[in-house]
Amino acid sequence: MSVTPLAAHPSPRPAAPFRGRIGRDARSGHYAVPRRYRLHLAPADPDCLRIAVTHSLLGLGKACPVTFLPAVPDCPDGGHSALRPLYDASAHRYTGPALAPVLSDDWSGRIVSSHGPDIARDLARRFGAGRPPLYPCGAESQIEAVERMCAQGIEEAAQRAGAADTAGAERAAALDTLLGTLGVLERGLGAHEYLISDQITAADVELWVTLVQLDTVHRYHLDAAAVHRVADHPALWAYARRLAAHPAFGAHLDLDAVSRRHHARCQGLEAAGAAVQILDWETHAADGSAVRPQVDRP
Repeated sequence: MSVTPLAAHPSPRPAAPFRGRIGRDARSGHYAVPRRYRLHLAPADPDCLRIAVTHSLLGLGKACPVTFLPAVPDCPDGGHSALRPLYDASAHRYTGPALAPVLSDDWSGRIVSSHGPDIARDLARRFGAGRPPLYPCGAESQIEAVERMCAQGIEEAAQRAGAADTAGAERAAALDTLLGTLGVLERGLGAHEYLISDQITAADVELWVTLVQLDTVHRYHLDAAAVHRVADHPALWAYARRLAAHPAFGAHLDLDAVSRRHHARCQGLEAAGAAVQILDWETHAADGSAVRPQVDRP
């Protein structure tokens, strides 16, 4: 499937306070050494879910251990108390929330990065040897285009379409944007199994997590008619079902945790679309349970 890049706009993701990278060798400071690094993830958070799926696709359970955090942060500022020592050790007098995701360095006890996209890329590029590439050579612009399409054409558009304090015309325009984006994806996936290659890439991880959010979070603020129109993309949702049954995807899908995180954070009004579930995610994820690795939770 060919993906046409969108014009760049600011990302809806909050600015990450730590943006270290894992380099190629010792000269870079942080370099790939098995068991040197640790991930701290709350998979109910979409950025964390993307990293968890990437980590499983790469088979990095031994090379880079994961500490899973509660779905709902336990600090008043929205951070995780378990991450506070790492944040305090990594930045003098840090006053912001201790947010996940975090990639930490066990050698120094400090944070390398809290920027989800960078973490996923570094895991794939520095630890993914011998695995099918999630970021194939020459495909970076297409992957970035999918990331913008998901952020702007699906996530932002769905939020605006369901905003109770937004004028009707603006909500209608946002819904048109959402449906237009889904239509582009529907046409592409009607002819191809995956987004940009004949195998799973980071673009598929990005889109799948976005579709999970669309059905388990954003639809709660859309009216029923809008949700039925969103659901009317059979190739797109069949693709989401297939990936949910893949052990690297479905193993990390905790619907109860997603619901608790959503209701703890959400300030919007619930609409009739809340009653119109598009996919039975739990059933589809269970389809791959026979080959699913165990995922330990706290």
